[in-house]
Amino acid sequence: MSDEAPPDVTIIGAGIIGICAALSLLDRGISVNLIDRAGPAEGASYGNAGVISPWSCVPISLPGIWRTLPKALLEPDGPLSIRWRYLPRFLPWAIRFLQAGQTNRVYRTAEAMDQLNRPNVELYRRHLAGTGKEHLLQDCYYVQAQRSPIMPGPDNFGYRLREQQGAPLELVDGKQLREIEPALSSDYQSGLIIKNQARALHPGDLGKALAEKARRNGAEFLQRDVQSVRPDDDAGWRIETDGGTLFASKLLIAAGAWSTRLLEPLGIRLPLEYERGYHLEFRDPGVELRHSVLDMDRKFVTSAMTSGIRSAGTAEFAGLDAPPDNRRAEILKTLTQAMLPDLKVDNTQGWMGTRPSFPDSLPCIGEIPGFTNLFAAFGHSHFGLGMAPKTGEIIADLLAKRRPNLDLSCYQAERFLQ
Repeated sequence: MSDEAPPDVTIIGAGIIGICAALSLLDRGISVNLIDRAGPAEGASYGNAGVISPWSCVPISLPGIWRTLPKALLEPDGPLSIRWRYLPRFLPWAIRFLQAGQTNRVYRTAEAMDQLNRPNVELYRRHLAGTGKEHLLQDCYYVQAQRSPIMPGPDNFGYRLREQQGAPLELVDGKQLREIEPALSSDYQSGLIIKNQARALHPGDLGKALAEKARRNGAEFLQRDVQSVRPDDDAGWRIETDGGTLFASKLLIAAGAWSTRLLEPLGIRLPLEYERGYHLEFRDPGVELRHSVLDMDRKFVTSAMTSGIRSAGTAEFAGLDAPPDNRRAEILKTLTQAMLPDLKVDNTQGWMGTRPSFPDSLPCIGEIPGFTNLFAAFGHSHFGLGMAPKTGEIIADLLAKRRPNLDLSCYQAERFLQ
């Protein structure tokens, strides 16, 4: 490829963010290639619970979250784990995270999240059209179940944020919960139902179907390990890979958790944390789920996939290169058995991947300050699958010199570089 003119845009990263950006760029007549050391949708885009909610506007850091952290850390099967040797490096990010939970900041963050998530089901259906894989996106509810009989309501911060964004919400008791999801344990006494959303029946397959559509529309996928990027002559970019040097006219960094490693040699230091998540898939579950189900007490999500029932959750902070702690996936077996008493657990498969998380639950989207033709689309935390199609639209508009009719200041890298 180095002997030929590069495409209009080169994307580093072939996860769901890069794939959606490629589709939107191609729709605008902009040629594109994608570079990734793995195949399309093989990283965090593969290993998640498949929730695609237009009403995902609740940041991870909320007022008062600091009160819950000690308990979450000390419980062996709790939703949060930190490897103590990593703690000194983690603390600066944690302080920013707690600051992001201040009430005035949370409302602004909720608006910014809503901008990215609200059109996601519609945009996914548009992208999937003509792939023959339209069935991979299925309408459903988001069932948030809890063991307390006291229903979450207006005094609950997350409830208020969703209500203000117009989410279709319904509070239900335990009997109504089991009418919606008969397989749920009778331990659950109340819940919140979020309607008018969807789920991916297999996130990895959905990503691969969209990647194949991008390929048919002219995108080129290169499986290379990118080692560095640096400015080249004529305002372009030079990309060093394990397969040689590539050149880019415009460069989009969408490499998830690995994005900051490419940017740091350029002097760009952003507070991105490597939040490792685990899932466990039950390949012969023996029970059925109709919707995505969140256990509000233990903070994990369970959903039916084409390959079985998958539970995803737990956040582990240990750095980008630490080996997996497979006990984190095994914890999900016990938790899911408690959620679904008739679940068969003999045939399981675990997975670990890394979420790129900024402390304010928002990604970086847009041009990197101080550099020409260098753009960012990474840092989507737990929300990458839902935010991907709108992120792709925004990036494509910026690269096509169309100003999106949105407030983009909340996604700019400058918020961390000032």
